[in-house]
Amino acid sequence: MPLLDRRSFLAAAAGAAGVAQPFASRAQGAWPTKPLRLIVPFAPGGSSEIVARALAGELGKTIGQSVFVENKPGAAGNIAMQEVAAATDEHTLILGHIGTLAVNPYIFARLPYDPNRDFVPITLISKVPSLYVVHPDLPVKNLKDFVAYAKSQPGRLNYGSAGNGSAGHLAFEYLKMATQTFVVHVPYRGTGPMLTDLMAGRLQCAAVGAPALLQFIKAGRLNCIATGTTARLPQLPDVPTVAEQGYKGFEMTQWYGLLAPARMARANIDKLEAEAVKAVRSRLVGEKLGQDTALAVGNTRAEFEAFIRQEQARWKPVIARAQIKPEGI
Repeated sequence: MPLLDRRSFLAAAAGAAGVAQPFASRAQGAWPTKPLRLIVPFAPGGSSEIVARALAGELGKTIGQSVFVENKPGAAGNIAMQEVAAATDEHTLILGHIGTLAVNPYIFARLPYDPNRDFVPITLISKVPSLYVVHPDLPVKNLKDFVAYAKSQPGRLNYGSAGNGSAGHLAFEYLKMATQTFVVHVPYRGTGPMLTDLMAGRLQCAAVGAPALLQFIKAGRLNCIATGTTARLPQLPDVPTVAEQGYKGFEMTQWYGLLAPARMARANIDKLEAEAVKAVRSRLVGEKLGQDTALAVGNTRAEFEAFIRQEQARWKPVIARAQIKPEGI
C-alpha cells in the first residue's frame, strides 16, 4: 500500500473508532431496552398491588420504558421469588415484602431462593400501617371490647390472612401474644379472597394493610378497632392505636421494597436505584400512597439492605414463639 494511502487508511480507521466509541457508550447506557416486569408475589386486591402500581406508573415515566405489574401468587411468595432470582433477561424485578424477605427464611426448612444472596435490594418503597378490623356484626367497638369478647369464648373467633407467614398473619399473631387471646387462624391465597369472606361474615376479624381496607371501613362494611401505628392515622382520627389501648410499645407495619436479581449487571442496578429512588420520592407517588395511608420511603440500596437484616432479626424470635409453619405442615 502506498505511504499516502496507508496514512489515509489509518486516519480513517482512527476516526471510525472515535465515532464508534460514543455509540457503544450510548448502547451500554440504553438499558432498559424493553418494558420492565415488576412481579408481585401475591394475589391482586391487597396493599402490595397498590404499592407496586404507584411505583410502576412513575418509574415508567423516567426510566425510558414502561413498567407493568404482574401478580404471581403461590407458596407464600416463594414461586415468584424463585422465578425472579433465576431471571437473566435484565428486565425482571420483584416487589419485596416482609413475608418473603424476613419471615419465609424462618418458617420454611428449605427455600428455593436465598433472600440475602439471590437479590439486590434497590429501595424501600413504602411502609404500610396494619389495621385491625372486625365484621360489623361482632359486638365490639374497640380493642378492649374485642379482647374481652375473645377471652370469654377462646377459639370461637376466626381471623383470616393472605396465607401462612403473610404480614396479616404476623400482625394478628403479634396482637394475640400481646393480649394473650386465642383466635383461630384461617389462611387464604391472597388478601382479596380473604376480605371477601370477612365482609360476608364467614370470618370475624383480620389484620390488613391500610390501603386495601380504607374504602371498606369508610363504607361501613368493616369496623376498625385499632391501628398498629405509633400515632393515630389522619384518615382514621377516631381510631386509637393498639398502644393507646393498653399495650405500650406495640407497633406493626408492613413494608414493601423493590429488588432485582443479584445477577443483574451492576450498571443497570445503579441506574435502576437512581430512577426508583427518584420515583418513590416524587410528589405524585407520595400523594398516591398517602391517600391510602401508606408512607413513601425511597431510601438507598445500602439503607434498604440494612433494614432487611434488622427485620429478619426482629421477626425470627416472634415466629419461633408463635410456631408459625408453612401451609400443609
